[in-house]
Amino acid sequence: MSAEKSGWLYIHRPMAYKEAWDLQNRLFEKRMRGDIPDVLFLTEHPPVYTFGKSGKIQHLLISEQQAKQKGIDLFWIDRGGDITFHGPGQLVGYPIFDLHGFYLDVGRFLREVEEALIVALAAFGIEAGRIPGLTGVWVGEEKIAAIGVKLSRWITKHGFALNVNTDLSYFGHIVPCGIPDKPVTSMQKVLGHEVPMETVIARVVEAFEQVFGMTLQPVKKSALAGF
Repeated sequence: MSAEKSGWLYIHRPMAYKEAWDLQNRLFEKRMRGDIPDVLFLTEHPPVYTFGKSGKIQHLLISEQQAKQKGIDLFWIDRGGDITFHGPGQLVGYPIFDLHGFYLDVGRFLREVEEALIVALAAFGIEAGRIPGLTGVWVGEEKIAAIGVKLSRWITKHGFALNVNTDLSYFGHIVPCGIPDKPVTSMQKVLGHEVPMETVIARVVEAFEQVFGMTLQPVKKSALAGF
């Protein structure tokens, strides 16, 4: 990889899940055609439960009606993995990368997304790592970041969800990622205080640039004209 490799950084928060999903798909198609460079899209969502391709409805521990009464949307999507939660105080990242410019190795891509988050968390004094056989980033036995992706022609979409100041009670209504014996945590819970989201974003962007050997150029919504 060349250190001169560059891509776009698009930040828009908050954004409704459906709106972000539609934008992500348009960016994915544009990247597949080579119309745009690699993109890291960062956002926050209103409360939503998403089911991946291996998602099981029994891992939603309340009824769909109860979820909607609580103001939580539900979506079945095409990423890998089971059910997870997105909501305020959680940084959600969608790297839309053409792996032809990096390496043709899905496992390595997942490990490097994990590594970027581990590096970013270390900047806050949080010692995070991996658990063999499980995808994601962990602090001890508690998951602090979930990861689920989809690839087509080596173009990636979906990505990660890092719990920053997330209300963890939402995870009590699901079996997070289908793993019943592994609780979730957040940066706020680990550190004992709220963490400025803008600072977290800055550290995550720096870590992605470091791990993926690239420069991410911020773009505004106006740069996405036609999307």
